[in-house]
Amino acid sequence: MQKLMLLGDEAIAQGAIDAGMSGIYAYPGTPSTEITEFIIHSKEAQIRHIRSGWSANEKTAMESALGMSYAGKRAMVCMKHVGLNVAADAFVNSAITGANGGLIIVSADDPSMHSSQNEQDSRFYGKFAMIPILEPSNQQEAYDMVFYGFDLSEKLGLPVLMRITTRLAHSRSGVQRLASREQNGVKLPKNPRQFILLPANARRQYKSLLQKQDAMEEAGLNSGFNSYFDGPDKSMGIITSGIGYNYLMENYPDRIVPFPIVKIGQYPLPHSMISQIYNDCNELLILEEGAPVIEEMLKGFLNLGKKVKGRLDNTIPRDGELNPNIVAVALGKVDTRGKEIPSVVVNRPPSLCKGCPHIYSYNALNQALDTWSKGRVFSDIGCYTLGALDPFDAINTCVDMGASITMAKGAADAGLLPAVAVIGDSTFTHSGITGLIDCVNDHSSITIMILDNATTAMTGGQTSAAFGKIEDICKGVGVHEDHIIVLNPSPKNHEENMAILKKELEYKGVSVIIPRRECIQTAMRTLKESKKQKVGEPVN
Repeated sequence: MQKLMLLGDEAIAQGAIDAGMSGIYAYPGTPSTEITEFIIHSKEAQIRHIRSGWSANEKTAMESALGMSYAGKRAMVCMKHVGLNVAADAFVNSAITGANGGLIIVSADDPSMHSSQNEQDSRFYGKFAMIPILEPSNQQEAYDMVFYGFDLSEKLGLPVLMRITTRLAHSRSGVQRLASREQNGVKLPKNPRQFILLPANARRQYKSLLQKQDAMEEAGLNSGFNSYFDGPDKSMGIITSGIGYNYLMENYPDRIVPFPIVKIGQYPLPHSMISQIYNDCNELLILEEGAPVIEEMLKGFLNLGKKVKGRLDNTIPRDGELNPNIVAVALGKVDTRGKEIPSVVVNRPPSLCKGCPHIYSYNALNQALDTWSKGRVFSDIGCYTLGALDPFDAINTCVDMGASITMAKGAADAGLLPAVAVIGDSTFTHSGITGLIDCVNDHSSITIMILDNATTAMTGGQTSAAFGKIEDICKGVGVHEDHIIVLNPSPKNHEENMAILKKELEYKGVSVIIPRRECIQTAMRTLKESKKQKVGEPVN
């Protein structure tokens, strides 16, 4: 295969093109920018119809990539280290939803702050989210890791974080290309509720994430990116990662290092290799770019010969809350836990209030979508998330504030058409506008329903920042006024609303539908206060 002289960023980009990626989403930030620029200008990427371009911010980029992954295709999202702070809501939650199509998040760290505000180390985020982390030591490894990362993501059903640093991103080396792969087809998740992070679902998904931790470590042992190199001088052992390995080799021109070495390219850390070098050597030297991430983790699991009990060894459960009984058992006291309380009352899940306007919005949407297959509705965080439950079964995702629009955008970019976003009026101004800007700029084929009940209903009826402004906001960011449509969600308007929805679902562009009717709870409260005023009673 062809050999190219590439920057580290370019090696990642070329790897993504060759590995069957269907879309890349990013916000520019040094030292990550060249990854997306390379793909934007690549004729190969254009021939393959790889979606590429800039998002409004890192959060919308992360959510769009997650939407493309939801639709079964391989996606990449790129940012610099501080951008990961902006994307953190969606990034951390994506570990709970998991991935469908391969999903790689590239975070480019900037030690010494060449063009940054801090020296933040993205590995902390990967460890915090409990997902695999890849850290290449050279350009060839960066290229190869993209292939491996997409495969690993699909094998484990998890997103994968690739952490690079400035010197790797902006230095060149020869890269041998691999045989290119075809892109995935559209394929929805096997579990239709995988991406709906209602608490009951999220708890199940979190347990699944915990159960995958051993498989993640085993993958690192077998991938070839973690290696143990023996050496005759056991006075010191060296543990190194990423570009630190290159700096070590530069001190030995003949590439013969007398000390044992553990080279880390994939996390979680390989415990067996670490234990071997710890037992074989008198002392350890840790060479890592950025924060002392490995060093802190070593002190955590080597334990210096003394046992440490807690969540890591399952003395205390890894998930769920503490309680006095759990603590008592950990202290060696008697387990006083009684028998499980029998179910004498049938569970009553939360539901939309009687007369809630969202009921009629979902009824119309469900019927309008009758002629298409399921799995096309991306929802957001609010009362309307209850549309996931019976009798509606109307939505397919709920990840974080604002993700409905951007995930629907990513799914539409992947070819899942029509794609529908459902978002509340308050959430729209909180986190949805930036996603709408991305849709307008990319001329996305997406239908967005902004459910306007004139309040922030789920948190007690606070005034919505969107009140009286939604149409103007949509016009202001470029939505054509012919496709900004206000509906009255009520039973008597069902047929008319359904017909409008059907028409807009077929429109190849950005369509915004605003079902508008006051929240039934705030309407009742307003009526009650009005009556009090009439009789002269104090109004709370």
